[in-house]
Amino acid sequence: MSSSETPLDLTLDGGALTAWLVDFPSVSGDEQALADAVETALRAYPHLTVDRYGNNVVARTNLGRSERVLLAGHLDTVPIADNLPSHVEGDLLYGCGTSDMKSGVAVQLRLAATLAEPNRDLTFVFYDCEEIQASRNGLGHVAKEHPDWLAADFAVLMEPSGAVVEGGCQGTLRADITLTGVRAHSARSWLGDNAIHKAAEVLRRLAEYQPRRVEIDGLEYREGLNATRIGGGVAGNVIPDECKVHVNFRYAPDRTEAEAAAHVREVFAGYDVDVTDTAPGALPGLSQPAARDFLAAVGGEPRAKFGWTDVARFSALGVPAVNYGPGDPNLAHKRDEHCSLTAIAEVESRLRAWLTGP
Repeated sequence: MSSSETPLDLTLDGGALTAWLVDFPSVSGDEQALADAVETALRAYPHLTVDRYGNNVVARTNLGRSERVLLAGHLDTVPIADNLPSHVEGDLLYGCGTSDMKSGVAVQLRLAATLAEPNRDLTFVFYDCEEIQASRNGLGHVAKEHPDWLAADFAVLMEPSGAVVEGGCQGTLRADITLTGVRAHSARSWLGDNAIHKAAEVLRRLAEYQPRRVEIDGLEYREGLNATRIGGGVAGNVIPDECKVHVNFRYAPDRTEAEAAAHVREVFAGYDVDVTDTAPGALPGLSQPAARDFLAAVGGEPRAKFGWTDVARFSALGVPAVNYGPGDPNLAHKRDEHCSLTAIAEVESRLRAWLTGP
């Protein structure tokens, strides 16, 4: 029987539970059945209070502890790439979502089911639509409609991090630079003004751009400004009168969105720059007491998070957050995506020790 035909059993070990989740397809926008299974399984545990909003499930302990820790993970995956069902080769579990991030979700579910008396109150968040446009992100919807569900002193986002703490995240900005000219027949090109040729200066500035490196809380963030798409022209015999270069700026979290936009406009001074999408980064917050305690408990050398993650949403809510999960971020979205079974067990063990120790 497939996972979708069997109940979610939270007594499975972390590797087997990950395989069950992976074999339950939940591509972005199609998470309802998996959210149903997660909700049903969690409601069987009397130490948890379970709430649901859309396809987002939130489970909490209410023990009156002095501190509350939130663990979050998304239920969706990118589209399947002929990489289901899952299979095991040695220590590696293969399949869509093994790394990003059903292994992290499996750890969450294991801890939710088995930690009836943790040393801190716990909140577990399972949300939808992380892999697609921000307007559909389930964590964002919960933050807007039920912000009290996300109240915490510290948050751990179970995104793939190779079982190493990754602090904060980069901000991201996308912009179109529009070049204009005069359309003409290509046989009489001197009557026109080629907009595509004007992109040469934009591309030169990008090629010569020296990205900044900045250290925050002992972590080095590397910025990057790159062209990711270029387009222009209407026909093979027409001098184009418009060309657009699409650029993506990944910036360190010490910049605000406004500062990032101002920097891009400065780089392309003299050109029409239209910012089409932007999301702020998140400072690592490793100097916060809760983060220091977490680092001491799980060990390892922390590193900066390259890319944008939902730690930025927690940062906006005033909740210090880090990325920490068993998956390898370099394997996310790949056809041969996989995760180490040893890493799944280790991350669960370290988190369990942190949440049950003195």
